[in-house]
Amino acid sequence: MSPSFDMNDLEHFTVGTVGPAGQRVFYLQAGVTGTLISLKLEKQQVSALAEYLDGALRDIADERGAVEPEVDIGLIDPVEAEWTVGDIGIGYDADADRMLIMATEAPTQQEDEDLATARFHITLGQVAGFIARARQVVAAGRPPCRFCGAPLNDDGTWCPCSN
Repeated sequence: MSPSFDMNDLEHFTVGTVGPAGQRVFYLQAGVTGTLISLKLEKQQVSALAEYLDGALRDIADERGAVEPEVDIGLIDPVEAEWTVGDIGIGYDADADRMLIMATEAPTQQEDEDLATARFHITLGQVAGFIARARQVVAAGRPPCRFCGAPLNDDGTWCPCSN
């Protein structure tokens, strides 16, 4: 069984990649003094999370004013995934003025397994910084095919659907 995490007052919350374009592995990383958690996820999950958080942050900012993003930070080495993310949930705690990101481990072939979870309580500034970083990381990949949206091959010129 994989470990679960519940982290408050994070000092580090970011997304990044390891590897060359076309072979990149995406990681969500969170940390506090003495603890660093890295979770593996897919590019589409990063993109969807950033877009959803952007909408949520705009709604919150409409009520309380603009949010200043935290400084863009990259991954901290060593990057070793605790587990792979399956589902992601998002919530907002108005009393604490924090967003909650909850990731659930992707299931494997075992039927009776208990899936691990990670709960990250992050400031709105961390949310704004994460959105900017996620968009930058996603855009750094291979360009999409104009027909199907899948990434083009490594030289950026061909997709199987154009055959």
